[in-house]
Amino acid sequence: MKILLSIKPEHVIKILNGEKEYEFRRIKCKQKVDKILIYATAPISKVVAEAEVEDILYDDISYVWDKTKDLSGITYDYYISYYRGKTKAIAYKLKNVIEYDDPKTLSDYGVKTAPQSFVYINL
Repeated sequence: MKILLSIKPEHVIKILNGEKEYEFRRIKCKQKVDKILIYATAPISKVVAEAEVEDILYDDISYVWDKTKDLSGITYDYYISYYRGKTKAIAYKLKNVIEYDDPKTLSDYGVKTAPQSFVYINL
């Protein structure tokens, strides 16, 4: 199953240059995810890349940070702030990231607005 994620441009840059190999989420997908479409939020507002999912970590926030911190592309303070009020963290380990030569629009995937968290894509 593919999902489309809205990701801030500064994080997208780190994913594309290999500095960020984990993408973190607060909500766990119910279906098995094997590919992520990367939508860079404003001012880019395009689907700019895709990545395969190598692994998914879903565990205690401290445990997930210990496993991902070296390739997280974010600071500990940012991580803790993101998960404030949560007890579990979700981290997608990305591999085989492909940047699109011609970024796509949300409508190319039948999506009307950028998702808050994620949206399943059936293409």
